[in-house]
Amino acid sequence: MKLTKIVLSLAVIGLLFASCDDSKKKEAEAEAAAKAEQLKMEEASAMNEEEEARMRSEFEENTIAAIAMRNQDFSTLASAVQSANLAGTLSSEGPFTVFAPTNDAFNKVPKATLENLMKDENIEDLSSLLTYHVVSGEWSAADLVKAIQENNNNYEVTTVQGEKLTLSIKDDKVMIKDAKGGTSTVVTADVKASNGVIHSIDKVIMPKA
Repeated sequence: MKLTKIVLSLAVIGLLFASCDDSKKKEAEAEAAAKAEQLKMEEASAMNEEEEARMRSEFEENTIAAIAMRNQDFSTLASAVQSANLAGTLSSEGPFTVFAPTNDAFNKVPKATLENLMKDENIEDLSSLLTYHVVSGEWSAADLVKAIQENNNNYEVTTVQGEKLTLSIKDDKVMIKDAKGGTSTVVTADVKASNGVIHSIDKVIMPKA
C-alpha cells in the first residue's frame, strides 16, 4: 500500500513538473513568436520609410522648379523664380501647368524692364508676372487642344495670378493671348514633371496688373 502511494506521489510530482515545463515552453514559444512578429513589423516599417524617402527624393528631383533649374533654355526663368521666392511653390505637390518662357523669350523683353523686375523692391511685380504663366491642374497638350476645339477656338484659363489667358490654335500650334493683347506660341509641349507639366513658349506673356 505504501509502495502504491509512493508511486502515485511520484507520478503526480512528475506530472506537475511536466506541466510546469510545458507551460514554460509555451510561454517561451509565445514570446519568440511575439518578438518575430515585432521584428517583421519593424523591417516592414523600415522598408516603407526607405521607399517613401526614395519616392520623395525622386519627386523633388523632377519638380517643375528642379527641371527649370537644370534646363539651359530656362536659365533666365529659373533665376527669376528664385528672385521671386517661387521655387518652393513650384516644388510643391501641385499639380501645375506652366507656360515657361525660354531664354529667347526673355531676350525679347527690354533689358531695362527685366533688370528692374529683378530688383528686390519689385519682387511683387515679378511674382505677379511669373504666376501669370502658371495654371492650376495638369493640362497636357492634348487636353488643351480638346478644350480649345470644344470652345470654338477660344478657350480661357484663369492663372494662379488671377487674370486670364485666351488659348487658340493656329497652324496646328497652341497660341496664348495675354491680358495686354500680346500673343505667344507653345514651341515645346508636354515636358513632364512630378508636380505637373511644362509647355515652353516663345514670348513672355504680360498681365494687366
